[in-house]
Amino acid sequence: MKLSLDAVTSIGSLGGAGKKEGTEDGGTKFGTFGGVFSPTVLTILGVIMYLRLGWVVGNAGLLGAIAIILIAKSITLATSLSMASITTNIKIGAGGAYSIITKSLGLETGGSVGIPFYVSQTLSTALYIIGFTEGWVSLFPEHNYFAVQMGTWAVLITISIISTSFAIKTQYIIMAIIGASLVSFFSMDIKPAATVPLIGTFESSAGFWQVFAVFFPAVTGIMAGANMSGDLKDPRNSIPKGTLWAVGLTLIVYIVLTVFMAQYLPADQLLNNQFVMVDSAAFPLIVTMGIMAATFSSALGSILGAPRILQALAEHGTVPASKFFAKKSKSNEPMNAMIFTAGFVVIAMMGDLNFLASLITMFFLITYGMLNLVVFIQQSMNIISFRPTIKIPRTVSFYGFAGCTFMMFLIDPVFSAIAIIIITLLYIWLTRRGLEADFGDIRGGMFLVLAERASRIAAKFPRHQVSWKPDLLLPVDNPKVWSGPLLFIRDITHPAGSIFAFTVSPNQRDENLGALGNLLSPLKNQGIFVNSAVIENDNFIHGSKSVIQTLRGGTFKPNILFLTLGSKKVSDDAIDALVAEASREELGVMILRQHPRVAFGMQKDINLWLREKSTNWNLAVLIALHLQLNWEGRLNLVTTADSEQDKQRMYDFLERLSDMARLPSLTEFHVIAGNFQDTIAAAPKADVNIFGVGEKPNFDFMRKTTEQINSTCLFVKDSGIESALV
Repeated sequence: MKLSLDAVTSIGSLGGAGKKEGTEDGGTKFGTFGGVFSPTVLTILGVIMYLRLGWVVGNAGLLGAIAIILIAKSITLATSLSMASITTNIKIGAGGAYSIITKSLGLETGGSVGIPFYVSQTLSTALYIIGFTEGWVSLFPEHNYFAVQMGTWAVLITISIISTSFAIKTQYIIMAIIGASLVSFFSMDIKPAATVPLIGTFESSAGFWQVFAVFFPAVTGIMAGANMSGDLKDPRNSIPKGTLWAVGLTLIVYIVLTVFMAQYLPADQLLNNQFVMVDSAAFPLIVTMGIMAATFSSALGSILGAPRILQALAEHGTVPASKFFAKKSKSNEPMNAMIFTAGFVVIAMMGDLNFLASLITMFFLITYGMLNLVVFIQQSMNIISFRPTIKIPRTVSFYGFAGCTFMMFLIDPVFSAIAIIIITLLYIWLTRRGLEADFGDIRGGMFLVLAERASRIAAKFPRHQVSWKPDLLLPVDNPKVWSGPLLFIRDITHPAGSIFAFTVSPNQRDENLGALGNLLSPLKNQGIFVNSAVIENDNFIHGSKSVIQTLRGGTFKPNILFLTLGSKKVSDDAIDALVAEASREELGVMILRQHPRVAFGMQKDINLWLREKSTNWNLAVLIALHLQLNWEGRLNLVTTADSEQDKQRMYDFLERLSDMARLPSLTEFHVIAGNFQDTIAAAPKADVNIFGVGEKPNFDFMRKTTEQINSTCLFVKDSGIESALV
């Protein structure tokens, strides 16, 4: 199988190795130079430097090429600084970027990024093996392509399995070859060409951003050391130092190469000859060896990094067969993950990987972008736990996030969208698995900060009727035996409402709080926002009044007091006192008198009783609409007329109200002539009847009406701040 150069060079390798150190756990640990600096340098000084930098200079000119390099480097430098900052704040575990994201945004986010990150690392190994094979066969045409490919794979796997320490020594040899190739190029027979303009004309049909997109993958791979975080002796110290030194050194190399090419190589050669560095070098063979060494180095870095990401994912149970992949050998190597990855690479080499090259790059950029976003979020939260020893401005982390996002859609908008969709689906899958971590993250605090800042903004604007939603205050006398209508409460609050439930008890606070939580758990499972509290007080009325008065001063405050009326009169005085207190605090009131036999019937039909001259109907209309929406039933507007001659005027009243309140088109109107007792008998059958209630509730009337109408009744009193007409 043949793989295009563009596919091979579009991937930023993220592997690495390092200097071994003895450790107490019997494993091998590595230092800053070998574990971070060397693999990062080898990754950045890859095949794009050899085969595409000249084309960039020829297209963009000297200043244009330098601008491209500086812009590209600024994005990865910002990411490097973000990584340096956060690694000095947390104890980074195995998996590098996966560990950082997981410990900040949770297992679901870390896993949704980490799984495709692992797949990309593995596919990158296959891509680099194919690229190396093509280079080898171009030098030795008589060699069998498949044999070279499988031989390269076998060598890489052998090196990685023998030990990471052995792989490190191989990296040093590769670094020496790449250094020698650069010396060979700079030792060329210098003949000043002076034919490359300062600013390119882009006559080869490639514009500035197109050239930029081709070059950008050359500066990726900055997480080579972070990927090996579980094998570093001191990741908190080594990752920042090694990465930043590598980024700085490679920036100098790229700038010097750019100036050298613009000064001494003809523009037509730079544009049309991708092997211009080979042809111009004093020793072309050494430069060719450098190209192959860079490809081999990238493949080795990927095959070292991928199993460690898989092993880190498995430790947290985010992948199938986690117990198998999480195991390590006695020498601290992720052997099972290595063997699986090796097989994965073989399968990948058998397919056409060209179309996956851009997708792989997208996953790398998403990982970089997420890392920047994690740092930006923690900086913005102003939490005391975020106190890194390397501090950077928020603008740096935000620029890194925005730059990575911009580069994704610049390189390939289609594959960017596909990558985001894949990560979103993985996040949903992992969320449904209910993963549990043995460490905390910032998600809860992050949303609390957002809520606090939103509340400060909301406080500047008065609450308006247009944003009204049912937020219930629910007193529960005894949560251990309370048998209130939870389904009904759900139906009047779903989908956007909330519930604050409380009980008052002089003792057994923890026990009552647990009982209250168990009682409300079905509502939470329905997606309704529920809060609960236990008030320590020996007087239910006093405790309840304290809750009403306290919540009145909050930003997220209830707007309806929900009460239930029983058959016995023992609680009537308490209900009366709470209704009076709710009125003083501008809370609406709902008193439910549930019929002891029929309850809520089929939960379909709703009778809403209205009086023409009453203004106490806004809350009743809004609650009726919530019920009709959730029950998918029929809404009846019912009113009375003093006589048969007055019925038409009352029908007009109901029609006007229905039109102004935008009630459902199938709403039915019922005008019944006669006194109230006669109208109750003639009213349409319904599963709940909704009535208004006066300033002083008449509990005997409520009980009697429920029996007469043979239906559950809800008695509603406006607060004065809601409107059914907005």
